[in-house]
Amino acid sequence: MNVFRGVMPNNFELPKPIERLGELAYNLWWTWEKDAQSYFRMINGHLWEETYHNPVQFLRSVGRADLNRASQDRYMLDFYKKLMADFDEYMAAQDTWFKDTYPNLTEKNIAYFSTEFGLHETLPIYSGGLGVLSGDHVKEASDLGLPFVGIGFLYTEGYFSQHITEDGWQESHEVHLKFEDLPVMPLLDDEDKPLTISVELPGRTVLARLWEIRVGRVPLYLLDSDVEGNSDTDRKLTARLYSSDLDLRISQELILGVGGVRALRLLGYDPSVWHMNEGHSAFMALERARELVSEGMAFDEAVEQIKSSNVFTTHTPVPAGNEEFPTWLMDKYFSNLWPQLSLDREGFMDLARREQDWGETFSLSVLALRMAEQRNGVSELHGRVAREMWHFLWPERKLDEVPITHITNGVHTGTWLARRYRHLYDEYFGEGWWKHVDDPAVWEKVDEIPDEKLWSVHEHLKRKLTFYMRDRARQQWTDDGVHPVQVVAAGTLLDPYTLTIGFARRFATYKRAGLVLSDLDRLLKILNEPNRPVQIVFAGKAHPADEPGKQLIQEVYRKVKAAENGGRLVFLEDYDMNLGRYLTQGVDVWLNTPRKPNEASGTSGEKAALNGVLNFSILDGWWREGYNGNNGWAIGEDEEHNDPNVQDQADANSLYDILENEIIPLYYEGRSGDNIPREWIAKMKECIRTLAPRFSMTRMIKEYTEELYVPVIEGKGELEAATE
Repeated sequence: MNVFRGVMPNNFELPKPIERLGELAYNLWWTWEKDAQSYFRMINGHLWEETYHNPVQFLRSVGRADLNRASQDRYMLDFYKKLMADFDEYMAAQDTWFKDTYPNLTEKNIAYFSTEFGLHETLPIYSGGLGVLSGDHVKEASDLGLPFVGIGFLYTEGYFSQHITEDGWQESHEVHLKFEDLPVMPLLDDEDKPLTISVELPGRTVLARLWEIRVGRVPLYLLDSDVEGNSDTDRKLTARLYSSDLDLRISQELILGVGGVRALRLLGYDPSVWHMNEGHSAFMALERARELVSEGMAFDEAVEQIKSSNVFTTHTPVPAGNEEFPTWLMDKYFSNLWPQLSLDREGFMDLARREQDWGETFSLSVLALRMAEQRNGVSELHGRVAREMWHFLWPERKLDEVPITHITNGVHTGTWLARRYRHLYDEYFGEGWWKHVDDPAVWEKVDEIPDEKLWSVHEHLKRKLTFYMRDRARQQWTDDGVHPVQVVAAGTLLDPYTLTIGFARRFATYKRAGLVLSDLDRLLKILNEPNRPVQIVFAGKAHPADEPGKQLIQEVYRKVKAAENGGRLVFLEDYDMNLGRYLTQGVDVWLNTPRKPNEASGTSGEKAALNGVLNFSILDGWWREGYNGNNGWAIGEDEEHNDPNVQDQADANSLYDILENEIIPLYYEGRSGDNIPREWIAKMKECIRTLAPRFSMTRMIKEYTEELYVPVIEGKGELEAATE
């Protein structure tokens, strides 16, 4: 394997006793190791917040006096030594789950392609759930010791920053990333020049340089077209996520798929598994086929060979989430490729041809499904929906024999579990529990935690959320000059001891953010009931090109601003991973109201459950598997109506009824003299015990390994059937 390593800038000028802080800053292990974050905060807590928890920028900005204190204070120095010893032990570990379970497969690399990676708020190269799932996937691959490598983009402008106007309209502000201030490292060649690959686009060749992010033990390589030698237009090809411009999108996906394969080849990788996370990287299969055909192999034989090593995960049944291009655009971008595959135009289009009402398209999801022998959805229900959706590709098979299985999504425990809960679990779960988060027996011990201690942590996190919202609102008022009513809408009147419901996600219309607001008179009565008030916190972005999504935000925001709700409805702008942690750790109830069965899985509710927050959700995605009648609440019935209006009305009625008759009474009534809601806490414990292990990323990655990766490596071929 070629040895091109990311070059870590060495310009921190750290005192010798703590000089390895620079090394730590450039490995994202610190994003899920709470002690690492605590150490940076100990050096200068205000600056840590001001730099938005970015250790690279932090170390470049921190004063010498703070660094000297950290290097001389005995407690801080001991803390540092223990932290670095833990880091070294983690990086050098030989007893990982993968090495212990598959000792003969440790040299078989798994390449994971994704168009976005949500690793930390410092790196806004993600838009939502798909990216955060990808980030969690890489982190857990590191924890379990998989021989893993990631491929994606380093977007020069990241994802947009959201501002809500006084009228409730979403404004999208550009974010220009300074790579030198981020925990990313340039890859250099033997002459210390940026390492690049090239991809052919119509009429020209585009260069993309390579960057590396170290995620624990896993290297993540990111492509960036902002390279000298490219035209001004091509330098912006990797500037932003999910442009609505079709030429830009297909160019990005060519760079990801084709360029990603070439990057791995340049770096010396020959992966045994090629994982396409959603169809955005499906052109990877064509590049691999081109390689084999250029060596003299027939195209059909090449396809069979690459299929046997490809894994494809589909993430959505929503049409907009499945990328398709008109055939005229495919002619423009691929007319030079199909001769290299020994195909004519019709043969090439047949690889992923799809007939739509508006004409013929080339579907990346179809291409990925046909080019992979291992295929999966991301929940049990989504697997079933995916088999129905793509049944036409296997018309000779019965529906339940369509070769698409499912592995339900999980979340990375280290990233999403609150630090206070981590310490509480350390106290009661026993030594080493952290390495067995997917073991239900570990979580049975939650019953041993005294109610008072669990509730104390929960109330602390609620107060923390409230103070965070107030600080944000104050900063918006002083820095941006927002209208006073927007300060109220940002949460300044929230009470940390009031029943608090959280709703935060991408504002796509099928997620029905307005469902809880559909009967405003009834809702206002609920919000303002004396001695039993309720407050609801909304957050989320709509894609800049999604006009219905932006209109939905405006509709919600206008109701949030209304004086009648007394400040008990809140909308927090610029939803990201940092705000997501505060919300999933600091509310009492997590609300999710998608129109079934459009929520392929969802993971925000899993993060909430990990922190004892009770889910109140439609029986869609992961919650349909997780709900047991005692660990949260289900909105509506486990059925679907043909008429969406009937569905919406039935779900709204169910939502209000359960809120009024079950959730509010359980939270406020039956408290003892110490004001602790013991029945509510019993439900919290049931939630943690039943959901934390089952919906952990540890369980998920082990299933990917056992059910998809290892069968590919061992050549066991196509799934014979998909079990429901």
